[in-house]
Amino acid sequence: MGAAVPHANPLLVGRSFVRRAVGGARLERLKCEGTSLFAVSARAVVLALSILTAGAVCAPVSAQPLYPTQDSDPFYSPPADLGGFAPGDVVRTRRIDTGLYVGTDGWQVAFRSTNSQGQPILGMTTVLMPKGVKNPPLVSYQALINSLGSQCNPSRSLFNGELQDGAGAMLPIGRGWAISMPDYLGPNVAYGAAKLSGMVTLDSVKAVRKVAELGLGSSPVALAGYSGGGMATAWAGALQPEYAPDLKLDAVVAGGIPADLEEMALSLGFAPHPGFGLAFAAAMGLEREYPDRLPISDQLNENGLWFREFTHDACRRFLLFHGAFRSADQLAASKSLMDSPVAHEVLRENSLRYNSAVPTAPTYFWQGRFDELTAFAPVAEVADRYCKAGAPVVFRPFEIAEHMTTAVAGFPDAWNYVESRFRGDPVPSSC
Repeated sequence: MGAAVPHANPLLVGRSFVRRAVGGARLERLKCEGTSLFAVSARAVVLALSILTAGAVCAPVSAQPLYPTQDSDPFYSPPADLGGFAPGDVVRTRRIDTGLYVGTDGWQVAFRSTNSQGQPILGMTTVLMPKGVKNPPLVSYQALINSLGSQCNPSRSLFNGELQDGAGAMLPIGRGWAISMPDYLGPNVAYGAAKLSGMVTLDSVKAVRKVAELGLGSSPVALAGYSGGGMATAWAGALQPEYAPDLKLDAVVAGGIPADLEEMALSLGFAPHPGFGLAFAAAMGLEREYPDRLPISDQLNENGLWFREFTHDACRRFLLFHGAFRSADQLAASKSLMDSPVAHEVLRENSLRYNSAVPTAPTYFWQGRFDELTAFAPVAEVADRYCKAGAPVVFRPFEIAEHMTTAVAGFPDAWNYVESRFRGDPVPSSC
């Protein structure tokens, strides 16, 4: 999943190892007068992954963002004329073997979407159709990605064992619905780039409905997701009236939403944290999406640059395991980034709490009141703002602290809410 850990010698001294370990960072040089000691223990995996720095710590010169290894399949390559396509236009399609997903037929659709700078990008989504069902409703399910590698995207992770909520994503198939799972972090796997994920999600739905072989052109549409997938889903619902006004959404259901990235970053601080791996990945993902505004790699010390290289293709479980109880204090050469007004601007631009857009589609949010990963208050504030603006919203709190337990508790009612919208029942509201 991630870059290999150098282990040829038990002790590696000097800067040559640093140059190899962070070669992907395209560093010209490291200005440092001290000596770095890298200890690798065969007896403990954690020690094998730890870098102990002795002597002076120095920052690299102009470290550029480190992007994921691109998929070698030409299906993922953008055409030279991509800019000539409109957002949501189909670029290419192919039939796929759905493997263990019994009772389904599968397609993959490449389409034109837009990044946070308004530039064209190639999007990708995977569609599973229930066998024997004609013109089924369509659910765009934004899966848990929370990763940095291209193999972690649903178009790959559905079939390589990395998708954490693959079983849950199949529930719509059991109801006779088609399901589309977009690679909503874009071709650079820009984890944390919430606005991007919303635009890619909307364009994926538009593209899927244009594929004649699927027969979904007039199907009702719902968006669904939890945690990172809930963030993409909620952003897509908020952006739809302006970004995709020609696309009618019948339901938007999202839970466990990270609605305030700025608050999350500030609360993390510089102390060791069990979820640090995902926080670090989000920082790297945002740098990929905003390289000119968030030069985070310039703030990393040798430890940080090594860890960046080690994780730049990593998926969620790898990031959580190897990032547990690390800290920004260990990896940063400077603490000045969070003092940057530009950094705060980017975080707020990707926080639903600070986005003024209001959805018009029927919306269902659920959130754990004591969730230790995604705070309750920002989501409650967003739901209240939507209510005051006249949006049809149901907001359901759960008296639960554990993040994924809330997903299990909330999805049954969320799917029932979607089914009710597909039937055309009156839209409820908790406002």
